[in-house]
Amino acid sequence: MFIDLTEKKVVVAGAGTIAKRRIRSLLNFTNHLTVIAPEVNKELKSLEAEGLLTILKRKCEMEDFYSADLVIAATNDAQINNAIYDTCRKQGILVNVCSDKQKCDFYFPGIAMKDQVVVGITASGKDHKRAKALVEQIRSIL
Repeated sequence: MFIDLTEKKVVVAGAGTIAKRRIRSLLNFTNHLTVIAPEVNKELKSLEAEGLLTILKRKCEMEDFYSADLVIAATNDAQINNAIYDTCRKQGILVNVCSDKQKCDFYFPGIAMKDQVVVGITASGKDHKRAKALVEQIRSIL
């Protein structure tokens, strides 16, 4: 399923390696991306300077998610990720807890893009290497 996120408010809690990977993917699809983390690196600061996202440089508060359409919980604290999950579920907000497949309303496929064509590949969480290889093959075709 592909969802038009262009005008949807997307919030990412965390700014580590996994969070940055998700942020890079999301930047292709939304105009309203907020990252909440006490520490962010130069790459994210540059993206904010370009107007591609907003950074709230602090720990997240559950109220941060109330107006979101989509939430990524990617902090390095399982308690915080679980609290984000619980908050989003109560509010009816789609959520992905990066560290817990059971707490994901959606997954991130490998993406191959060219012009207006977007191809998403997933191996249902079972064979990431195969999915990645297929994404590379499709990118070369596109």
